[in-house]
Formats: sequence, C-alpha cells, structure tokens
Amino acid sequence: MAEDSAGVEIGTVNVGIAGQHIRSMQHRGMKMRESLEEEIAQTDIDQLIEETYRLVMPPGEEIIHVLPQEYIIDNEQGIRDPIGMSGIRMEANFHIISGQVTAARNINKCVHRAGLNVTELILEPLASADAVLSQEEKEAGVVLVDIGGGTTDIAIFFDNIIRHTAVIPFGGNVVTEDIRQGCGIMREQAEQLKTKFGSALASENKDNEVVCIPGLRGREPKEISLRTLSQIIQSRMEEILEHVHFEIKNSGMEKQLIAGIVLTGGGSQLKHLKHLVELMTGMSTRIGYPNEHITKSAVEDVTSPLHATGVGLVMKGFDYLERHRSRTPVEARATAAARTPVKGHSKGIFGGLLDSVMNGASNLLKEDEI
Repeated sequence: MAEDSAGVEIGTVNVGIAGQHIRSMQHRGMKMRESLEEEIAQTDIDQLIEETYRLVMPPGEEIIHVLPQEYIIDNEQGIRDPIGMSGIRMEANFHIISGQVTAARNINKCVHRAGLNVTELILEPLASADAVLSQEEKEAGVVLVDIGGGTTDIAIFFDNIIRHTAVIPFGGNVVTEDIRQGCGIMREQAEQLKTKFGSALASENKDNEVVCIPGLRGREPKEISLRTLSQIIQSRMEEILEHVHFEIKNSGMEKQLIAGIVLTGGGSQLKHLKHLVELMTGMSTRIGYPNEHITKSAVEDVTSPLHATGVGLVMKGFDYLERHRSRTPVEARATAAARTPVKGHSKGIFGGLLDSVMNGASNLLKEDEI
C-alpha cells in the first residue's frame, strides 16, 4: 500500500519492536585509554558502546539498544560530548534496552518473507519520540505515552537524555475486547463503537444517549447505552493509566517533568482521554501529532497519532542513511571532521539480534533503495 500510494519501490525497511518481553536497565561502562596526548575520538565512544553490547544477559535475551546518557572522564562527571577532550579513564552511564531473541527473529522472518530487508530494529517508543516530541520538551522533562493496539509504550526524557523506558502489555485491543464481552456484540462492532462513540469519561455522556447495533441473521437489533459503553472504556483506561503513573513514579523523575505527558498512538484519539490523564496524574497533557516533520502536501491520514511510530521509523532511516553516506575511508574522515559529533554509536549497531541483518544491509545503502 505504501509503495502504491508513494509511487516508489521499497527494498529496505526499519522495523519497530515492542512487547511485554522488553526490559530496560542502567549500566556504567569503562574504558582505559592508552595515551593522554591523543584526544577522545568517535572511535573511543564506538569501542565503549560495542563492549557494552557484549554484556552477559539472561538466557534467551539480547541487547537491542545501548543509549549513552552521560560520560565521565577521569572522574569529571556530567559530560554530554567527550569528543576532543583528553583523559585516560573514560566511563559512561548507559540506558540498556533488551528483548527476547525469538521475538526479534520472528519479526525478521516475517519481513524477509515479504521480500524486504531489515536495516535496523528499533524500540517503538524511541521512534515515536522522534516523531512527536520537540527538543524543548526533551530538555524540560517529558513522558511519551504511545497507546497502540497491543501495548502501551512509555519513554521518559529529561535534560535531552532518555531516562526510563517501559512497555505495558495493555492497549486498544484490550478495550475493544472488554466492549465485546460487556455488550455481547461482535469484535468488529465493538471496534466501531469504540472509535465512533467511545469516551474515556463516562460522565460526559447522558443517560438517554443510545446507539443501535444490527442483530445477527434476522435477530432483533441491540440497543447500547453510550454511558454504559463509556463506563467500560473508562474502567480499562484507568487501569492502563495506573500502570503508566506507576512507571513515572518508578523512574524517580516525577517531580522534574515540566513538560508533562504527551499522548500518541491510535489509542490517544479516544475522546476525553486527555482530561482523564490529567485527572489521574495531575500532569499537563497534550496529544502528539507527527505532522511537524511532514510537508503540507503529504497524505493527511499520515499526520494522525496512529502513525507516529511509522513516521519515527522513517526518520530513523534518514539518520541511518546520513551516517553511512560516506563511501570511502578518506570521505568518511573528511565528513566526520565537518559533521556534528555523533553522541551514540557512529555505525548504529544494534547488538547480536541483527548481526546477520546488518551484514546483509551493508550492500543496500544505495540512496534510491532507502
């Protein structure tokens, strides 16, 4: 569908990953440098990150992302960008995100069977954050809550650094299932009721508001009160938001998040959800749209919060292309000198999960294929 509407041939893709198996942890890595005379270079950062990818994980788990938070050079803390500094002992605080090997391989197989090659495997809330959050929000402190179909993803930023990530195994599909069971209707009807008439606040509906659902094969139509519908939705959304609030408290950043909460994903389009979030958390809330990175001539549907992750993955693709644009070592050195220093890994590796994919992707970097 994307190929048909855009009129281009797609060969390589970025893939998002989420799910209950995703875990995050903090880690401090350390590297001793040989020379005090030589300045710290991007290669030193790359080596430190590569060593962190080799951490021993529980059986069946591997590292997806190693995200540098801050660097410590010879016990001098709080350094954002160490390139150009001198020092022997180089340390870094890392936010590590891991996932199940089997989950990643299953995604990889599906994409390959569709005739496509995977460039990078990316945690979905990181992609969504790129699409809907501004630099000012990340600096001030913000919680991104991406309510998808199967999961609700959380990413907390402060001081322009990612501080906490979590994946809650509840999303819009659970709400639809509750409506199906509570009202005794088909799943498709439940989904339509949720999107057209659903509200996250039951108090916003009057008692006499009723919607009529066609009966099955000659049976009588079924009347459903919109207040009852909203009560079912509100109960489940409150449960999801309790988990979100717990993760915010668990991060230890609750009092520092000036920018509040940004809701995105398909579930964020539920009526009055913004008000429910503000009532439950006491934090200012807005809906995040990915339209600030899309031209006005773009298809209007793409600017919906539903596509925040997709837009973010495309943006990550542009970043990947920029990192690999240089073709020869001479060009690489010349552009590296002129370019803004890379804060993470300049090669953009993503652990052992995609070793085979990254080997295959190295020859797919023609600009017309991206």
